[in-house]
Amino acid sequence: MKFAYLIEPPFNHKRDDGTVTGCDVELARMVFETIGAGPFEPVETEFADLLPGVAEGRWRMTTGLFATEERRQLASFSRPVWALPDGLLVAVGNPLALSGYKSLATSGAAMLAVIRDQFQHCSAVEFGVPEDRVMIFETYTEACHAVRDGKADAYASVARAHTGFLEQHPELDLEVVMVPASEKQPAFGSFAFSKQDDELRQQVDAVLADYLGSPDHRAMMAGFGFSDAEIDLVANRHPD
Repeated sequence: MKFAYLIEPPFNHKRDDGTVTGCDVELARMVFETIGAGPFEPVETEFADLLPGVAEGRWRMTTGLFATEERRQLASFSRPVWALPDGLLVAVGNPLALSGYKSLATSGAAMLAVIRDQFQHCSAVEFGVPEDRVMIFETYTEACHAVRDGKADAYASVARAHTGFLEQHPELDLEVVMVPASEKQPAFGSFAFSKQDDELRQQVDAVLADYLGSPDHRAMMAGFGFSDAEIDLVANRHPD
């Protein structure tokens, strides 16, 4: 059973011995074992290939994604498995005093790094960041290094991805600025499936309905830095 993932802690990453872990990986592994789906095989890919790959049958399920209307044209989605605010990865000290997307738009010169096709690119543009100040990358590491090297002033992603990455790389002189809820509410992420694979989606949702918010789920997510309050956002939420 192939599961597509990105290197993006704490959702998915590799241990020193090469094994793959992370909250999305471990949740997917548990779900597939529960439904008896066969051997679990995580497949590393790039963000832009997640949905084309699931639509073409190269893998059966992807790591959590924001289920936008545009993406729903390409894939179907499980019930939400996490809800997270956005964040900006910036140099230590936040030299431009950025506080969110609005401050990026009004700064006049700040360069923003994003991952191709990720929702934060759309959010930045909606808040007025011009496209000529947006730098598009394929992977988290590339975008992070653009900020580290001074090529970009900030990198927009989910805040949890930034904090997870910095926990693994404390040597980097970078910090996270949370996008305030008054600017953008936390968004829900869900596993994605082929639109022709509805039986699997229903099986996964049935397991998630019982598992999300359980003591085992809370303990697993706590190991990746999630609070009970964050888990409560999805524990009682029904599929859209």
